Parts: sequence; C-alpha cells; structure tokens
Amino acid sequence: MGPSVEAVPETLLSLGGLVADVPQELQALARQFSLPQQRVLEELDGVGVSLGSTLHSQLRSTVHPALASVLSLGHALQVSVDHLQALNATSVGLQERQDDLRPAVGAHRDHLLALLQEPGCRGCADALGMAGALELGADFSQLPPVADVLLRLKGAPEANFSRMVREENSTFNNLPLLAALQTADVVRELQKAVARQPEELRTLARAFPGSEAASRWSQALGEAARGSRPYLREAQRYERYRWIAGCVLCSALLLVVACNLLGLGLGTWGLATREDPSHAEPRAEAGARLLMAGAGLGFLLAAPLVLLVLAAFLLGGNVQTLVCRGWARGELYEFADTPGNLPASLNLSHLLGLRKNVSVRLAYQQCREGAALWRVLQLNDSYDLERHLDISQYTAKLRQELRRLQVDVRDLDLLSPAARRDLEALRRSGLEQVPYADFLAQIRKPVVTVDVETLAQELEGLARAQGNVALGLQLQEAARALRSLYRERVLPQQGLVAKLNLSVQALASTAPGLQVETSEVLGRVTYLKGDLPARAASILRNESECLLAREMGYFSQYVAWVREEVTQHIATCQPLSGALDNGRVLLCDMLADPWNATWLCLAWCALLLVPSVVFAVKAAKYFRPVRKRLSSTSSEETQLFTIPRVTALTL
Repeated sequence: MGPSVEAVPETLLSLGGLVADVPQELQALARQFSLPQQRVLEELDGVGVSLGSTLHSQLRSTVHPALASVLSLGHALQVSVDHLQALNATSVGLQERQDDLRPAVGAHRDHLLALLQEPGCRGCADALGMAGALELGADFSQLPPVADVLLRLKGAPEANFSRMVREENSTFNNLPLLAALQTADVVRELQKAVARQPEELRTLARAFPGSEAASRWSQALGEAARGSRPYLREAQRYERYRWIAGCVLCSALLLVVACNLLGLGLGTWGLATREDPSHAEPRAEAGARLLMAGAGLGFLLAAPLVLLVLAAFLLGGNVQTLVCRGWARGELYEFADTPGNLPASLNLSHLLGLRKNVSVRLAYQQCREGAALWRVLQLNDSYDLERHLDISQYTAKLRQELRRLQVDVRDLDLLSPAARRDLEALRRSGLEQVPYADFLAQIRKPVVTVDVETLAQELEGLARAQGNVALGLQLQEAARALRSLYRERVLPQQGLVAKLNLSVQALASTAPGLQVETSEVLGRVTYLKGDLPARAASILRNESECLLAREMGYFSQYVAWVREEVTQHIATCQPLSGALDNGRVLLCDMLADPWNATWLCLAWCALLLVPSVVFAVKAAKYFRPVRKRLSSTSSEETQLFTIPRVTALTL
C-alpha cells in the first residue's frame, strides 16, 4: 500500500499543476518568439557584408575578365607604341647610314677593281668577280613611313593601366564593405522592426478562455490532494498495523507447519531407532508432543482465520465487483454522467465553470485519443488560436524595410577617361594598315651583296701569292680597309636591320588582332558600365527575397511550433485520462487485487488447517509406546511380553 498511498496526492497535485500551468505555458510560448527574433537579428548584423559578398561572387566572373583584358590591352598598347617608335627610329637611322655607306662601298669597289685588273696580278680572277659585285643590297630609302601612325598615338599611353586596374580591383574587392556602409541605415531600421513583438502574441495567454476554468479545476484538485493527506497518513498507520498482524499471523501459521514437520521428523526418527515397541523413545515422544502442540495451535487459529477471511472477502469482493469492474468497463463514468447520482458540486461542468454540460465518459474517451482540451471542453468557438498567431502585419513591415536595401556600384568604372582615350587612339591609329610586307622585303636583303669578310680574306691570300711586292702590299692595305669598313659601317647597319626586324615582326603579328581586341574591350566596358548597376539591382532583389523568405521561414516555423504545442501538448487532456487510468491501477491493481489475493491465500490456509489437525492427532499416537495402545483383553502376543493389563487407551 505504500506506493499507492504516496501516488495519490502526487497524482492529484500533478493534475492540478498541469491545468494551472496552461496559461503560464502559453505565456512561455509567447516569450519564445525571442528565439526567431534573435536569429533574425544575428543575420541582419552581417546582411550588408553578405549582400556585398554575394554581389562580388556573382559579378566576379564578369568584372575580373574585363579588368584582365583592359590590363592586357594596356600592356599591348605600350609594347606596340615602343615597337612603333623603335621601327621609325631604326628606319631613319638605316636611311642615314645607307647614304654614308653607299659612296664608301663604291670607292672600295673601284679601288679593288683597279688593283685586281693590273697585268701582274696573279690569280685575281675570282677576287675580281667578287670585287665587281661589291655594292649595297637593301635599299632602305624604300621603307614606308610610319609618322602618321605615330602622330595618332602621340602621348599614348597617357594612363597607367597597371595602377588603374589595381585600383578598380581594390574597389571591386571592397564591395562587401561598401555594401555594409550603404545599407547600415536600412539594417538599423530593420533591426528595430524585428525587435518589436507582435501584439497578437502578447494576448495569446490573456485571451485564453479556459483560464478561469483551469484555475477552478486546479483549486479543486489541490483541495482534494490536501484533504486526502490526513486519510493517507491514517492509511499508512494502519498499514503498519497490517504488517504487524500479518507477521504475527504468518509466524503462527509457520509455527503450526514447523511443529508438524518437526514432529513428523522426530517421530519418524524415533520409530526407526526403537527396537522394542513397548519401550518409550524420547525422540518419538517429543515428535508426538510437537504434533499435538501444532494441532492445538491450528485449532486455536482456525476460528479467527475464518472470520478474517470472511471480512476480507466482503471488502475486497465488493470493491472488485462494484468499483473496479465497473471502472474498467466505463460503467463508473456513466454513473457519474447520470443526473442525481452525484452532488451538483461534483459535476464536471460545474468544476470547470463551463456553460455546456460535458459528458465524463465522452471526455475520458476523447482524452485517451489525444483530443485537444478545447475540443473536449467545447472551447473552439470562444478562442480563435489562428488570430493570435497571425503576424502578417509584423512580416509586412519587415518586407517593406527589406525592399529598401540598395548598393550603388556606379563607382566601379573599369576604365578611366585617360585609359579610354588611349584605347580610342589605338583603335583609330591605323596600326594594322602599315605595310609590314615592304619592311620585310628590304629586311630580307643583305646590307652588302658580297661577304666583306670573305673578300678581305681572299685579298690577303692574293697579297701573299704575288711576286710584285708593291702589289702585294696594296692588296693587304685594301683588305684592312675592307675589314675597317665592315666593322665601322656594315656591322652597325646589320644591327639596325636586326632591330628593325624585331619590331616589324612584333607589330605584324599583333597589330591586326590588337585592333579587334581594342574594339571588343571598349564595347564590353561600355556595356558593363551600363549593365552592372542593373545586374547589381537584380542580384540585390533576389538576395533580399531569399533573405526575406529565410527570415519568414523562422517565424513560420515558430508559429507552426506554437500551434502544435498548444493543440497537441499544452492544451491536450490526455494526461487527465492517464491520471484516471493511474487511479484505477492504484485502487484496483495495486490495492484490490493484492487484497483479494491475500484473503484467498488465507482461505486456503484455513481450509488446510482442519486436515492438518486431524493428521497431527492421528500421527501422534503412533509415536508413543505400544503398551499404551493395548486393550485389557489378553492375547498371545501380549503374553509373550508379559505386559500389565490396562483399563483405558491414553491418547
């Protein structure tokens, strides 16, 4: 009975607390609105940087290639201008040197022809042919002029493309910070709007119509719990008496069993060791006395035990039949619903302060099915939960503020005015129209048609082969003069030709594509200048909608959670039906069933005491000496033992 006694007030108090806590829990649910608020406020703290980062990541694939092409084009412009200037300077230098080189080559040719044609010159035929061919190969006066192209590119490049691209990259990479600065005021207004709690949630608990009924029900359950405690203390006191009586009764029954078992054991042992049946054996005598003691104690316990079984049967049987069986079948709830069976003060509708009568049986069934409390108590018409969860005005304010988020990217020029002028000059320069083929045609020709070094070596050989010493000396002097001409005039001219070739090759390979690339870059930059603000506005609009959807998702999730908590957990009466079922378990399963099991066991004990007494009396006489069981008539058997005659049989 101990657990049952302790569970009664706890069950009543838990029910009272369950009902009384509904308004407080509704208030707690309303206060939980701070969780989505805090989540939204945290996200709003970095919304400017987030928007800027999104802009940067989505525009990066457009801006970075454009800036890279501008930088590459600026570098190509610088290289082209350098090559064009080198080409012009080299052409002028070649023409000037050619004017000085032509008479010198002619003078050497005429002098060599005169020497080699002298009659005494030995083996001079080959050298004479080479000397006759000694003349200029390339005519650099035929090189086309590039002064007009240089004039169009005068002052280019005016802009520092590398620094400009670095600055534009820095501006673009600082877009998150720029967005944070530009949206700071709007974000502050948004945070103020988010920090306000909707008025509908403030009235969620105050407008709950069951608050007064819940208070009355909680008060009734609390009074019942407090009123039950004196009776429960008495029950605990009687429980102690029950333990004492049970221990005494069980000890007495065990004593009867112990006497019988010990008597049987000693008696049997005595009979087994006794040689003469007429002699008294102490162990057999002790066994007989123990059996008689057990029989006497059983006779004394039989009557009280029967009376105890009768009283326990009447109480336990009636509780099982009238209460427990009807409670399990629901008949007890029908009895409570029948008018007049219970006082008006115990009516469920009166206890809850409801206008409509509520069937206890129907309420119990609905509560077991997990129905909502206001459905069981018919409160749906008097409490509109959805109206208190409607935060559309709150979210409309947030939507209005979010649409004000704007980021201005017009500072991102991609191309400065000076750089634009440079590229326009490059596009109009006509660099691709220069006749580079004419340059290459003259470059492919040698500066001098004859290899001067070879001719000088030939002259030195002829000088050693001559018999005429004076002619030999003249040939050696002519060879030295040729080498001097080669070092001082031909080699520098060849160096200029190589330099000219480098510039011509570079310009010829890049000029056609450079013009196309310049036009494309200018067109792309011009397009992006007008397109970037529109794309940025579109990206911001999409991001704002995504942000709004995410924030509204937090609030929608909160509203759905509150609706579920109110309708399925807080405002459900399933714990009430569970409490009734627990009460039936306490009374019937934990009290009545053990009580009935107890009197049934006692009944079996009382029933078995009668044959126990008869058996003990019958068994005891067999453990006494045989002489005490003989009659007064003589027989052959008694005469053999010369047993005195007795007049009565002692039991």
